Amino acid sequence: MFKKLILAVIVAATCGLTAVAQGMQAAGIAFYNLENLFDTIPNNDLGRDLEYTPGGKNQWDSRKYANKLHNLAYAISQLPTKMTPRGPVIIGVSEVENRTVLEDLVKQPEIAAWNLQICHHDSPDRRGIDVGLLYNPKYFKVENVTNHRLTAVPFATRDQMCVVGSLLGQRIGIIVNHWPSRLGGQEQSSPNREAAAELCLEIADSLWKTDPAMGVIIMGDLNDDPMDKSCAKILGAKKDAKGVGEHQFYNPFWKMLDDGIGTLAYKSSWNLFDQIILSGNLVNTTDNRWHIQRPIVHNHDFLRDTEGTRQGYPLRTFASGAYLNGYSDHFPTEVILIRRVEKKK
Repeated sequence: MFKKLILAVIVAATCGLTAVAQGMQAAGIAFYNLENLFDTIPNNDLGRDLEYTPGGKNQWDSRKYANKLHNLAYAISQLPTKMTPRGPVIIGVSEVENRTVLEDLVKQPEIAAWNLQICHHDSPDRRGIDVGLLYNPKYFKVENVTNHRLTAVPFATRDQMCVVGSLLGQRIGIIVNHWPSRLGGQEQSSPNREAAAELCLEIADSLWKTDPAMGVIIMGDLNDDPMDKSCAKILGAKKDAKGVGEHQFYNPFWKMLDDGIGTLAYKSSWNLFDQIILSGNLVNTTDNRWHIQRPIVHNHDFLRDTEGTRQGYPLRTFASGAYLNGYSDHFPTEVILIRRVEKKK
């Protein structure tokens, strides 16, 4: 039955972004760490962006900024699949300096026709970077946006953004994250990410108190892998969808990492920090309204480095101080949600 369902959606993919066939619709949900998307204008707020100014260490000028925008827009333009030929409906992003850089990004000719809209909020992060959300307003209708500060850590970090809206007729809440880094070591810094996971749960619980039927999606650069404590224990995100309760979580990327597929590499080892985690009421519906297609790590050849010890790794903007004119040090990720819709009588 599911194979027939997928075939029906693929056949109808030419109809538009949300493919419709025999009462089915599909939508891509993506996440991309844009790796230090800064403009060239110095920010006088504590000088957090000095590296990314013309006089800074990276000599970040208009040419490099234009290259970065073009490269990222091209990478995003390659996210469409057979089921979502016009690209994802929703793209969570991290490591952006401000709203202006996102406005510049969505205007790039590679993706301008998508008419992506922006949710953004300035965080107190000590590096001057934020999370954001890009979305296609034709298919996702935003109701409200709230931002949540992580106060349980002893430093300023990224706020978590919660965007509530309607997707394919389903009310959903999307929590966009960039959890604290592993600075100081994975084990020593783990409590900071565990605290971030606790905040995610608080946000999800508050959404379900107002609307128990709401689907919840947790996405972002979590700086942990699916089996780490923050994800597997605190969030309780399971490797298998079977048996996940309506207000519990399923992590479709866990098995991908088991298969050796990651989104970033460090010292010849792959990690999968860029995750999209789904609530049970989006994957285990009693009336079979929802299905999830296999998760995707968009590790296309053009996004990979070809040099020396970095061969096969994400092609980043800088490496060891050298300007590579790359994309990001992370690969984008995506899941495709497929929904059965009731036929109008």
